[in-house]
Amino acid sequence: MKAVQITSFGAADVLRVNDVERPVPGPGEVLVAVGASSVNGHDVIVRAGELKMVSGRRFPIGVGLDFAGTVVETGADVAGHRAGDRVWGTVHPRQRHTTGGAAEYVVVSADRIAPAPDGLSPADSASLVVAGATALIALRDSVRLASGEKVLVRGAAGGVGTAAVQLAHAMGCHVTALARDRHAKLLTGLGADEVLDYGSTTSDRIGPFDVIVDTVGSELHCYRSRLAKGGRMVTVGLSAPALAAIAASSVHGSRRIRTFSANPDTAVLRDLADHVTSGALRPVVHSVYTLADTAAAHEAFERGGVVGKHVVTVAA
Repeated sequence: MKAVQITSFGAADVLRVNDVERPVPGPGEVLVAVGASSVNGHDVIVRAGELKMVSGRRFPIGVGLDFAGTVVETGADVAGHRAGDRVWGTVHPRQRHTTGGAAEYVVVSADRIAPAPDGLSPADSASLVVAGATALIALRDSVRLASGEKVLVRGAAGGVGTAAVQLAHAMGCHVTALARDRHAKLLTGLGADEVLDYGSTTSDRIGPFDVIVDTVGSELHCYRSRLAKGGRMVTVGLSAPALAAIAASSVHGSRRIRTFSANPDTAVLRDLADHVTSGALRPVVHSVYTLADTAAAHEAFERGGVVGKHVVTVAA
């Protein structure tokens, strides 16, 4: 089979589409023929060598944290899945893989997949897996968003941001999106009550908010000051400055900055599918690439400035 692999740490040109052996599912595992995968921040920072403790230093390293496709084969002791099932899921981010979701086939534990929502193409499904699950966990579990609260989504045009805007709106909240002004119409259509241009809006001129969802990872202390009494803030944009701000917030004051590792299991993926089925969440795809053009998809992700996800389609 063909699989995209990291051949050394560096820029997108270290990615190669290699011919590798098709994996075989072991006990508790499933083999999925991949229809599509998406580009996530995790993929990019692993490729750049910023997560060596997770990825290791042995090459090649697989690419693609999420996928949507069809079950081909199940290993022993797998119940609830069979060949032909349409599924979506993730590769475990803490396990070291020679292949990931950006491949013609992927083997994962059965507790990391769930039925994909009806009516979505593999590309649309893949665009929602990590981004949607991250937004859902952030709002529902990390900050425990309540109906009627005022929410700021910072970096609202990205994959996690567009999902967070939709889910917060569906949860009955007043949603302010911070993004480029040119994305205002789309974000309003997704449920934002107000869209602020991040290029001309400073943190000291907005708020207060009950909840802030940050996908950027910078200036966290400034945005934390815009929380109302009892407010909560969660960031998924991890960096060295972000980690320092998170640590400081746990010491100084009650308005702690939260973070987490989005590692969705079957239950989360089923809940996510329910939000799609109900109409509360829909995919936002900016561009679609072939497996051979995965490096270009990574480059586009790193340039930023777009709304929605970059998706890689796979023809097995």
